[in-house]
Amino acid sequence: FYRFSNRTPEYKYLKERRKALGGPQPSRGDNSKPLAVPKVSIFKELIEGTGTREISTTMAYVRLLTILTKDKKIGKHVVPIIPDEARTFGMDPLFRQLGIYASKGQLYDPVDSEQFLYYKEAKNGQILEEGINEAGAVSSFIAAATSYSNHGIKMIPFYIYYSMFGFQRVWDFIWAAGDMRARGFLLGGTAGRTTLNGEGLQHQDGHSHLAAAATPNIKAYDLSYAYEIAVVIHQGMQEMCQNNKDVIYYLTLENENYTHPAMPKGVEEDIIKGLYKTHSTKSPTIRLLGSGPLMGEVLAAADLLKKDWSIEPGIWNVTSFSELRRDAEEVERWNLIHPDKKQKKSHLEKRLSQHKVPTVAVSDYVKMVSEQIAPYVPGKYYALGTDGFGRSETRENLRHFFEVDRYYIVLTAIRALALEGKMDMSKADEAIKKYNIDPEKPSPITV
Repeated sequence: FYRFSNRTPEYKYLKERRKALGGPQPSRGDNSKPLAVPKVSIFKELIEGTGTREISTTMAYVRLLTILTKDKKIGKHVVPIIPDEARTFGMDPLFRQLGIYASKGQLYDPVDSEQFLYYKEAKNGQILEEGINEAGAVSSFIAAATSYSNHGIKMIPFYIYYSMFGFQRVWDFIWAAGDMRARGFLLGGTAGRTTLNGEGLQHQDGHSHLAAAATPNIKAYDLSYAYEIAVVIHQGMQEMCQNNKDVIYYLTLENENYTHPAMPKGVEEDIIKGLYKTHSTKSPTIRLLGSGPLMGEVLAAADLLKKDWSIEPGIWNVTSFSELRRDAEEVERWNLIHPDKKQKKSHLEKRLSQHKVPTVAVSDYVKMVSEQIAPYVPGKYYALGTDGFGRSETRENLRHFFEVDRYYIVLTAIRALALEGKMDMSKADEAIKKYNIDPEKPSPITV
């Protein structure tokens, strides 16, 4: 290390440059004005459910984005960013509505120019369509996500991409975005190791939520229903645009179509915290936790448990295992260093401490995702997940291969109750035969 004398030109130059940069202490200011975030009721059609119509969570998100961009107050601050999968995500209607930004406008005749929803580029386009370039797209995300500080204008970037090509490909950029106090939404589309069927191990994401859980400024959610998406994104916008919180929200979205119910009353806060009750029973003998697209398998398993085995489970929807873990850890830390104060309770304790029964937790991600909360849940805890490489198969076969379908959930529940002395272990063997489960099947982690 060489230190210049105070009288040298080099020393004076360095001092001047450091002063021009705001002084020796690195800082990021916020001179932007708060944005008027619309009420959550703007997403009324998502909150009220789809009736008999089947849609995916990706389609629900695209509808939400369409509503947002049409809002007169906040619409122009929304920055949709896509690497190259816009049509895969069903976002092509936005081509016509918003246009794709091109600094010199449309310089060619696109092959789909005769279609209504053609690839429309414009100088005033709002969509950033970056081609097969996740590094460039996440850089655009960072630029928009730090605009509040660099330009004094709050922007709300929504960067959607193939889930597997997010954290796995550009985690270093996402980490840097946290260091830069970025604010925005990352959306992993076609997510879930068994939900994206037929595309093999290159595309089937079953572990991005582990990376998200390890990134301090990211709040990660794996959502089942349209109303959850509306509630979570609305909460994120309030935190970023009104409360000036330096957070990035990560949502995984899937391509499986099913009906979406209307939002139950009074669950908004629990959705944000990570866990809410789907079905209650006075004295459940077992507890089922479902997450994201596998909530359907959990509900189907609950029906089988009641119909075939006279077991009445309590059913809970987990919107965020990582938020539940963080909350529980924060409460545990506070209690540790405040032994003389009234001890606090985590959201998990408040919701689950009434019944000390076995818990079966199911997600479309590796077991470690749902195992994050195991130390804080009363009773024995069993995690079902998708450890192993993905493969090209049907959704039904993938879920059976990874042992996360309704039959493995039922088998796990029966065995858990047998280990508690609540059922005879022979019932587990009976379930194996009844549901055609192959005991000699190889473990999915090994093949």
